[in-house]
Amino acid sequence: MDGDSRESPDNEGRDCWKESLDYFPAPQPPAMSDPITLNVGGKLYTTSLATLTSFPDSMLGAMFSGKMPTKRDSQGNCFIDRDGKVFRYILNFLRTSHLDLPEDFQEMGLLRREADFYQVQPLIEALQEKEVELSKAEKNAMLNITLNQRVQTVHFTVREAPQIYSLSSSSMEVFNANIFSTSCLFLKLLGSKLFYCSNGNLSSITSHLQDPNHLTLDWVANVEGLPEEEYTKQNLKRLWVVPANKQINSFQVFVEEVLKIALSDGFCIDSSHPHALDFMNNKIIRLIRYR
Repeated sequence: MDGDSRESPDNEGRDCWKESLDYFPAPQPPAMSDPITLNVGGKLYTTSLATLTSFPDSMLGAMFSGKMPTKRDSQGNCFIDRDGKVFRYILNFLRTSHLDLPEDFQEMGLLRREADFYQVQPLIEALQEKEVELSKAEKNAMLNITLNQRVQTVHFTVREAPQIYSLSSSSMEVFNANIFSTSCLFLKLLGSKLFYCSNGNLSSITSHLQDPNHLTLDWVANVEGLPEEEYTKQNLKRLWVVPANKQINSFQVFVEEVLKIALSDGFCIDSSHPHALDFMNNKIIRLIRYR
């Protein structure tokens, strides 16, 4: 040994490796402020994380705050399998907290469903206000509701012990309402207030609105002693009104709630029809609106 300090080949290789790491630094995750590109149903949108999380309680807020997993397309963009065309209005609302729609916008129902999917509650409320505004802008309109009610016997099993079941039956009130209005916007407004309770979940009746001027509702009142799972098994739907969160168990309650919605939209009771007895018996309701 001559006292010179020499690095071993292993040390020399390690130093070269360190230098190469300094020269080619490891890739870093995208900064929180970096633009984010979304693929929504095949349509690309670029925005910021701050915009996507502007409403933390929404589904988008949960997705982009890490509370929910996100899917990626082949290009690495965040992928959402929803309608890409109307997403622009949702994204603009996230940016400005203001609903901007063109005057000839024709896809209010689709936008409402998408807003409900993303659970942007202020947008849902803004859409409801917009529909009320559009409805009031309509000219003369007529609303006619025909009500039917019958009693049906429902049979069900009751579990009395782990291995003991008994057959029981009870009377059940079945309701039917046929609603026609020349104002399709009013029917959409009505649909945003009424919900079916099925499988333990509430679903808006707007999904059952096949004809823009006609809506048919079928539901049952609560059945005494009927286990909750039997409603699902026998496809028995109950009806709720929101935001009052009230279950409709009688025609009287149904008529009261519909009248509240209709009167607030400018309708009034047609004094010439129906016959007073029919109206008091909750068989026929006819309302009119003059502009």
